[in-house]
Amino acid sequence: MSGLVLVLTVFLACTVEAVEALTIVLAAGTSRNWRSALQGTAAALLALAVTVAALGPAIGLIPFQALRLVVGALLLVFGLQWLRKAMLRASGYKALHDESDAYAKEVAAARAAAGGGRGIVTDWYAFTLSFKGVFLEGLEVAFIVVTFGNNQGSVPLAALGAVAAVVAVTGVGIAVRAPLARVPENSMKFAVGIMLTAFGVFWAGEGAGVEWPGADAALLVLVPAIALLGLGGAALMRRTSPADSPLGRPAAAPAKGTLT
Repeated sequence: MSGLVLVLTVFLACTVEAVEALTIVLAAGTSRNWRSALQGTAAALLALAVTVAALGPAIGLIPFQALRLVVGALLLVFGLQWLRKAMLRASGYKALHDESDAYAKEVAAARAAAGGGRGIVTDWYAFTLSFKGVFLEGLEVAFIVVTFGNNQGSVPLAALGAVAAVVAVTGVGIAVRAPLARVPENSMKFAVGIMLTAFGVFWAGEGAGVEWPGADAALLVLVPAIALLGLGGAALMRRTSPADSPLGRPAAAPAKGTLT
């Protein structure tokens, strides 16, 4: 895999996670208390840094062959989950994900929650909402960076893609102070599902001893093949979608920390 493909793949995957984390922080800050929301964000980033510092080096101790098999299997599971949901959304069997709707639901829940603080935190609800959202989405970002980086022997490049995604999403979010509803998140999730599935198949195969024709060039066949399978499956499902399908209606906000 070239460095550019690695950076772009990580960038796309991390952009999705960053948008979802931003939506949660914006909801906590605008409806409750910005100071507490930012305190929760900072605490989550600190907890993430400690977690990655503690567990990141341990991954490098795993034998390379076994690492590729395990990571490939995990990416395959995650990728198929993303791809399945993207196909359901594209075909009309599942409502399209809508960040504006998710934001509205988070705001409504935040305004209905009881107030109160603890210690230096004046609004505990805003703090915990931001902390959980940023930490759980951040764990997924860290997993993507560590797995892709270690497998390709270039953690700095993978980290560059993740940092670029987080900075871009945060910058736009600060500028507009609103959920990034115009980001083509459903299309991005389809693309990320395809990429994760392809890399999962490739790395799990290598870990199991498969010698791919052309080595990394085999991805140039795997990615389009899985894309055609996903798009074809969605098109076939769309032709048989029920009349009362949720196509075009806002989706319910996903559970925090889940891959959607």
